[in-house]
Amino acid sequence: MSGLRCGAGMLMVVALACGCARTPKMTTASAPSPTGGTTTDSRKGGAAGDRLQPASQRGNAATSGTTARPNPSEFSAASELKDVHFDFDKYDIRPADAALLDADAGWLKTNTFPLLIEGHCDERGTNEYNLALGERRAKATMNYLVAHGIAATRMTVVSYGEERPMCSEHAESCWAQNRRAHFLVKRN
Repeated sequence: MSGLRCGAGMLMVVALACGCARTPKMTTASAPSPTGGTTTDSRKGGAAGDRLQPASQRGNAATSGTTARPNPSEFSAASELKDVHFDFDKYDIRPADAALLDADAGWLKTNTFPLLIEGHCDERGTNEYNLALGERRAKATMNYLVAHGIAATRMTVVSYGEERPMCSEHAESCWAQNRRAHFLVKRN
């Protein structure tokens, strides 16, 4: 009987270790779920946080919800600001992208337009997980700019998760383009 228990236990360990291939692998430096724990989303089988409001209905972190959220349609791209990209399932700023953000901060110091920072993800993972990860990417980008002298009150973050891809192929080279923080400015 003990041999039967041991065999069943090993089978369970093997089943848990395999997991789902579409689920982003969580590592210590990857994005935690919004509540610090994980729940399972049965639609895609991936790790996801609490059900999130649509990105357009969430409050601005810089203003704690006390000011009306700006209308994204009032913002436009600025060719002087370069997107920053992220590794799979991460939201930390990479060294090469830090150099881009340094240049962006220099431009923003001389051009005081309000800034909208969009967080984007690739298609892997659940919609809810990607909305949370996109928000963390936008906030990490905003925090970097704040640390380099840009006023937080000028910036608003929004996450589109996987909703607005730059590339729609199912390949790593395409997914890498979609994992980004994108900048828009409101020219008066």
